[in-house]
This record gives sequence, C-alpha cells and structure tokens, in this order.
Amino acid sequence: MTQNILIFKFIAIGFFLLSGVLDASGQTGKFETRCGWYDNPTPGNYWLSDKDTEWIIGIQGGYQLEDFSAPVFQANQWVETPSGSYGYGCACFQMTVDKETSRVLEIKKSYVKPLSVCRKDKALRKWKSALE
Repeated sequence: MTQNILIFKFIAIGFFLLSGVLDASGQTGKFETRCGWYDNPTPGNYWLSDKDTEWIIGIQGGYQLEDFSAPVFQANQWVETPSGSYGYGCACFQMTVDKETSRVLEIKKSYVKPLSVCRKDKALRKWKSALE
C-alpha cells in the first residue's frame, strides 16, 4: 500500500513539474480577448497587431493555425490593399497565445469592430502607419 502511495506521489510531482515547464515556455493555456488590427495582406498571411505585439495566425509557407476562420467584415469595415480582396480591419479575438513565439495557438471566437475603434486607440498607433 505504501508503495502505491509513493508511486502516486512521484506521478503527481512529475505532473506538476511538467506543468511548470509548459508554463515557463510562454504558453498561457487560457483564453484572453485581444483587440487590434487584423491584417491579411496576401494569401496565407494573417496576424493580429494589438497593444503588445503582432500575434501570428498564419505565415505563408510556415506556421498556420489549424481550422482558422477569419472574421467576416462588411465593406465599410475592411480596407483593401492593391492585391485584391486582401487588406486589414479592426477585430477582437478570444484566443490563447504562446508569448515567446507570438503565435496564436487557438481561437475560440472573433468579432469585427468599426475601423474607427482601432484608429482612435493610441496603443495601436504604432501599427497604423504600417497599414495605412
């Protein structure tokens, strides 16, 4: 019986140590809402630029979040770039991220905001010049 308890303790300690390692890697594991400029300049390239950084959703030929569905923008909520229907808009995502790599790990939901919301947000101005 005491041998079973000892084995259980080692398993529990291993689990908590492993959990700590995953936490230290920058993965938060919890959903958080982040809002900012959603940019889709060319096929396969998607990211969200918020007050903290550019969160990578997908890079053509590289990292791609599986099963990603972009938010649906109305014409007055989307700024098209010269490359056709690609461009940018203002959006919020409920997502988990890896803070070390700036990759989006999972998106629970997303919703569109008026362009004016991002344009007025002083924390997003550093990204605005790159988009407009």
